Amino acid sequence: MGLYDLAFDHVITRVDAEYAHRVAFRSLQRLYAATQRNPRTARMRDRAVVGRLAPTHEALAVEVFGRRLSSPLGLAAGFDKNAEGIDALAALGFGFVEIGTVTAHAQPGNPTPRLFRLPDDRAIINRMGFNNDGADAVAARLARRSAGPHDERVVVGVNIGKTKAVANDAAIEDYLSSTRALAPFADYLVVNVSSPNTPGLRDLQAVEQLRPLLAAVGPAADEAAGHPVPLLVKIAPDLADDDVVDVAALARDLNLAGVVATNTTISRTGLRTSPALVQGVGAGGLSGPVLAARSLEVLALLRSHLAADAVIISVGGISTADDVTRRLELGATLVQAYTGFVYGGPLWVRRINAEVARQREATR
Repeated sequence: MGLYDLAFDHVITRVDAEYAHRVAFRSLQRLYAATQRNPRTARMRDRAVVGRLAPTHEALAVEVFGRRLSSPLGLAAGFDKNAEGIDALAALGFGFVEIGTVTAHAQPGNPTPRLFRLPDDRAIINRMGFNNDGADAVAARLARRSAGPHDERVVVGVNIGKTKAVANDAAIEDYLSSTRALAPFADYLVVNVSSPNTPGLRDLQAVEQLRPLLAAVGPAADEAAGHPVPLLVKIAPDLADDDVVDVAALARDLNLAGVVATNTTISRTGLRTSPALVQGVGAGGLSGPVLAARSLEVLALLRSHLAADAVIISVGGISTADDVTRRLELGATLVQAYTGFVYGGPLWVRRINAEVARQREATR
């Protein structure tokens, strides 16, 4: 057991999960900022720490979205909701960072507490509710990043969702507002219709509602950015197989760049944590290794029904290098993590990248 594992089990788990996230994220941002203020005078210790976290492995490089990614492993939406630490997170070794979910209007999200750990399952339940600063504020932050010193190699995905107060029959215009503000800064754009924490949102996954939404967002993104923006849709693991196939057909019809699969689940099947504790946590989306089996099923289903060049970003239950390798072997273009990173700590990304690179080199 490593130092982070000991700290997590005996210290971090005793602290409110959302508070621990904020402290850890701010610490990473401060460390990264210390290395960037003046490269000549930054403390060598801090520069060395950040440099050691993310050695590159040529065996991992992949071309996606017309960009070269240093690794197929990226950070899923939900960690950096407001685009506050893109470069700091990439410095850990992520090949790409997906920010958000961002909504057209700023909103506080659901009441706290709203983020819960299930350590026995290395899982998380969240009912955050798309808490974020709103599309205009996030766009302004991304504009400042673009205009200032930043790592141009970092591929940035932007994940957009529906404002809670907006009814589903007005959802298209709400998504278009976010699209117009954020598409100019997106290497790819994700329409999130699969979070369980915004009432009615998952109803938008029905093809009859999803088609006009995606058909509107795609051209609006291209127009706002002044160039084609790869558009993907993020779906839930709780969709029936027939519905997954319908989404794949829709993606082909609309010439989407691809699909992000999958979001968190409302199921509680397969957990080792006591039912009483799980019931006490209440509603929310579950993430972690328990989600892996269904995520793999959805990946295989999508790959068999999408065009060969369609991008599939596989997410859900990524904990080990073997998980990453298996997703790629089953047809994922890229892989995202969230819960595995939370439980694994800042050096987790480095370890996963190194092991995946070793596996690839061993099979050559």
